[in-house]
Amino acid sequence: MREIDLSILTGKIRDACITANRKLPADLEKVIRSCVSCENSELSKSVMQSLADNIDAAEELGLPICQDTGMAVIFAEIGQDVHFTGGNFEDAVNEGVRRGYVEGLLRCSVVSDPLRRVNTGDNTPAVIHTRIVPGDRVKITVAPKGFGSENMSRQKMFTPSATKEEITDFIVDSVRVAGSNPCPPVIVGVGIGGDFELCALLSKLAICRNVSVHNPDPFYADLEEEILGRINDLGIGPQGFGGKTTALAVAIETYPTHIAGLPVSVNMGCHVTRHCTFTV
Repeated sequence: MREIDLSILTGKIRDACITANRKLPADLEKVIRSCVSCENSELSKSVMQSLADNIDAAEELGLPICQDTGMAVIFAEIGQDVHFTGGNFEDAVNEGVRRGYVEGLLRCSVVSDPLRRVNTGDNTPAVIHTRIVPGDRVKITVAPKGFGSENMSRQKMFTPSATKEEITDFIVDSVRVAGSNPCPPVIVGVGIGGDFELCALLSKLAICRNVSVHNPDPFYADLEEEILGRINDLGIGPQGFGGKTTALAVAIETYPTHIAGLPVSVNMGCHVTRHCTFTV
């Protein structure tokens, strides 16, 4: 049994909130920069270059990449041989988020009640997802999620008779309907299978995948490429001004499902789909 003082997690989550909001993952930054040359028109090329320049400015000035610093989503993989000391795990996570957003001067966007809309003032509580895994390590991913893209996400409970083409059409149409709202070029996370809530979780996990990595199943890897091509043929383009780059990546995650169902969830990530991972 390995003991971990929760104050360590609090400090690292604080730092990860700040880092995630100021610095994109290297794989995502690389594909954004490479797409500048993909565009044909001067307008779309200029927009893509502005997105790249914004990344540079955020790093140079120590500012968030986007003014919507998101709702903090925390994915925690906790080794079964870990024992936490010094408090309560969820309290420690939320304290890390609180410190990160307050001390990092990040915009606080969380309201304490969905209808009465009073801001909590420190961006807590976070959305926390935990998994118990083998080992004595703790892996945390902090993924701030802005709602310009989150609001464009969709889910549909297909029947088992649905074809691959119908599912593909739904995913592509979700991007078409979203248009410029999620600040394209987007990352499209797709969850297929499980049940209602797991399907949505899969799609959120999908947008945190390295954009250069495909689904390990060749069937779904090919489907990711097919959908990406169809989305980019929509012509929505960077920030909705038209062009060849509407999506930077499509990531599909799957899970076994019930014989009577076929849930599909599409989670939109904007061009600054942020996440920062550390292991203790």
